[in-house]
Amino acid sequence: METKEITIAVSADHRGFRQKEYIKSYLINSGYNVIDCGTESDDKVDYPKYGKIVAELTVHNEANFGVSVCGSGIGVTIAANKVKGARAVNVNNEELAKMSRMHNNANVICFGSDFVTNEDAIKYLKIFIETPFDIGERHHKRVQMLNEM
Repeated sequence: METKEITIAVSADHRGFRQKEYIKSYLINSGYNVIDCGTESDDKVDYPKYGKIVAELTVHNEANFGVSVCGSGIGVTIAANKVKGARAVNVNNEELAKMSRMHNNANVICFGSDFVTNEDAIKYLKIFIETPFDIGERHHKRVQMLNEM
């Protein structure tokens, strides 16, 4: 299998663990380089750690994209967005996956395992990875404003 030149960091808390494992397996089988940031089981852990580490790896260019999962997707999204330069989105449909990349140049996608099926998570992730940022002036300017905050 051909290895892609894209590295994706993945993480989850205990409620997102099984979905993270499903996503990780898909990415590896699709030829992506994967950095697994934990957790390693469904034993209780604190979600902020897992949203943060994926965002840090992405912002510091150790990964091209980050994926983080918790029960709602909200906690890991908030945690990831605390990292300067991270633009994390909680996605639960195709259009959000596409628009978050096109207009916001999002670099971390988050899922709520209680609300997004494994199959849908893969569908949204594929859209997220494959959609380019629309480098048009208005979007670039707005992303720059976000980066300066």
